[in-house]
Amino acid sequence: MSQKKTTKEMTTKDILAQKLGKEGRIPLYNPEALQKIREEMEQWKSTVVREEDRNNWYVTPSTILGSQIPRGMLYTPLDNADLDYLRDLGFSGKEPYTRAIHANLYRGRRFTIRQLAGFGGPEDTNKRVRFLLDHGATGVSIIFDLPTIQEYDSDDPMSKGQVGMCGVAIDCVDDMATLFEEVPLDKVTVSLVSHYPTNTAILFPMYLEMASRRGIDWSKLTGSVQNDLVLECVVRSAPEYIPPRDCFKIQCDNMEFTRKNVPGWNLVTFNGYNLRENGTSAITEMAVATANAIESLEEMVRRGHDVDWVAERIAFFWSPSNDFFEEAARIRAMRRLWYQIMKHRFDAKNPRALWMRCHVQTSGISLFREEPYNNIVRAAYQGLASVLGGAQSVHIDSYDEAYSVPTEEAALVSLRTQQIIQAETAVTEVVDPLGGSFYVEALTDEIEKRILDEVTEIEEMGGLVSAVEKGWLHKKVAKYAIEEQKSIEEGKINIVGHNYLRASDLELPEINVFRYPEGVEEGQQEKLRKLRQRRDSRRVEGCLSQLREACQKGENIVPYCLEAAKADATEGEMFKVFKEAFGLWKPPVYW
Repeated sequence: MSQKKTTKEMTTKDILAQKLGKEGRIPLYNPEALQKIREEMEQWKSTVVREEDRNNWYVTPSTILGSQIPRGMLYTPLDNADLDYLRDLGFSGKEPYTRAIHANLYRGRRFTIRQLAGFGGPEDTNKRVRFLLDHGATGVSIIFDLPTIQEYDSDDPMSKGQVGMCGVAIDCVDDMATLFEEVPLDKVTVSLVSHYPTNTAILFPMYLEMASRRGIDWSKLTGSVQNDLVLECVVRSAPEYIPPRDCFKIQCDNMEFTRKNVPGWNLVTFNGYNLRENGTSAITEMAVATANAIESLEEMVRRGHDVDWVAERIAFFWSPSNDFFEEAARIRAMRRLWYQIMKHRFDAKNPRALWMRCHVQTSGISLFREEPYNNIVRAAYQGLASVLGGAQSVHIDSYDEAYSVPTEEAALVSLRTQQIIQAETAVTEVVDPLGGSFYVEALTDEIEKRILDEVTEIEEMGGLVSAVEKGWLHKKVAKYAIEEQKSIEEGKINIVGHNYLRASDLELPEINVFRYPEGVEEGQQEKLRKLRQRRDSRRVEGCLSQLREACQKGENIVPYCLEAAKADATEGEMFKVFKEAFGLWKPPVYW
């Protein structure tokens, strides 16, 4: 005889099944009407629909990075027979938030246009940031170069040849000051794409110290960091990693410090985007981020913090790809699921803590070098789907990103694409215009179910950190990426201009490809040399020693990182302390 599970032993799926159930549901559709539709549909299928279509009623979409959910040829109320309007959809700005987290959505506040910027030295990226703001961007998003992401200084041998490539080089507070020169930090929201918890623990204190030196009170700062252990332990392609549990601890340290000290800042952005770009399905992208969010909130509660206080400042980051209706439905499904998790698992009361707020960046992996102007169309549809799904901020990739960092010309096209969606299409005038579609609602339901099933799989392994340690997630990513690439090569997935309808006999004009500024590596190295000459070395060593001790004692390390930043310690110096204190971890071999 099986014993009843305690609340602590129950998975999220168990809890939601217990809390939601089917009791008290008020189906929208009349049973007699449904029966009549069922009879008429059978007659229609047998007399009007071709036999070929009847035999192939369900097809699996062959779009890149899709969820592989079979789709019917036609959707009717039969596909939503149990729909309870108030419980499943409701009204915008009201539980269960399927339709939107705000009652008036974009009528009240347009989605933030947050284009990514980052290349060369901080001087170079500063010019691009100001160009975007001058042309109508309403938010700033900064991507860092590989050495900065991997936490090496620009003069480290590991950085050779990579400084300022694919992102901006940042070594110290001075670089952060140059990066944001003449950018009104108290008026513009800033996203620091410091992917990893250790990265965030170093770069965000540098950002805060830079703001302090400019006389800006932290209470006026708004924006977000990513701070996601999955990116550090799974996506990251680096020679050195700290162990997942220590990484998770630092992730929560960042959350705790930020929530206490920078009230307007999103303390974590659970990042599905980069995981999906690395090779996962649309479902896994959201399931892993959800599992991470659950485990993080549980740790914050264990530390003694109120879940309502913490959860009102978390956000999510998604990668919309080419399956148009699925991308809109995914955001709707995740919004409803997160509400249910917060209400029924965490007993949250604060409405803001119930919201799934998200940023989206259109899929970089769906862009191709052949006929690059096709990428404008791809990204526009992906952005449109995200807006129809109710995203809070959007970045549309540029058509030349399959080659390099976007040129100014290409970045402007991406910016204008978002502005056209906002100003010309009228899709922002109605909240959730896809709501009530038999197809979209059926897709929303199925996606929500599949995300929850995968969250359950992760929880039954002991949670996300355990899943990472065991190599489950590494294996899942590798397997999916290989299968996807094989499907493209075999022509099972059609990419127009790449492996489908390729214009081999058409001579296309060349595009202007971005050229990196010269001398960045030498310039960063010279700045580091001068910094080390003028700073107080004894103060730096003292701060790093205190940081090392805090790591070993299990204290929150962020205040110590802040003190090191104030002393002008570099990123590489702080990361070296982490490696010494926590040791190194090798990702599991999963073949």
